[in-house]
Amino acid sequence: MLRFMPVGDSMTIGSAGEHTWRYRLWRHLCETYGEPFTFVGPREELYDQAAGAPTSYAYAEPGFPRAHLAGWGEGWLHMAPRIGAAVREHRADVLLVSLGLIDLGFYTNAEQTAHNVRDFVTGARGARPRVRMVLLPVIPNVRARTDPSFAAQVDLFNTLLAKTVADLDEPRSPLLLASPPDAYDIDADTYDGTHPNASGEHKVAGAFAAAMWEAWGVGQPYAGGAR
Repeated sequence: MLRFMPVGDSMTIGSAGEHTWRYRLWRHLCETYGEPFTFVGPREELYDQAAGAPTSYAYAEPGFPRAHLAGWGEGWLHMAPRIGAAVREHRADVLLVSLGLIDLGFYTNAEQTAHNVRDFVTGARGARPRVRMVLLPVIPNVRARTDPSFAAQVDLFNTLLAKTVADLDEPRSPLLLASPPDAYDIDADTYDGTHPNASGEHKVAGAFAAAMWEAWGVGQPYAGGAR
């Protein structure tokens, strides 16, 4: 059984009442992969915005494997020290990683964030030498429209991320850099300029699905918002 671990920030954990892109990808793989698989990780919660804490289990669609390693306000800085133990305990085969926006916005600059990516990869491989990883570039949010320095940091980090993937990719533990979600529009695909709404969830799921299909033959091309 192939064991996927979604790793991310607020865009991945999602909020109470949401489907999440994790659900959209699970549905896609159920229909296209054809082999046993599941999602794994040490957490299952959604973020409850009213409570200001990850305490909700109120998924819009609860009938899927909800396990993940994602946290509201968490980034590469937070996940790099945790990933080894999580991969080891849950025997993850494929990491689906969407991180970086929160790092650049609050914690680290582009170069420091790229260094944390390297620590993350090292930690994951130390726990499971043949683990595979799909890394999503940072999707610029509404702040990038009005803060040129932040927009420049996002662009620089995405360039450094591509270089890091190229440097660290190896046959026994491949790294994939997913393409940015197709035609992602922060006005149409988010509910607040950052967090994905239903169409945004489909597009993020589609980015991961496309990378795995094109590189590894896992699943099939994503069928848009049909789910």
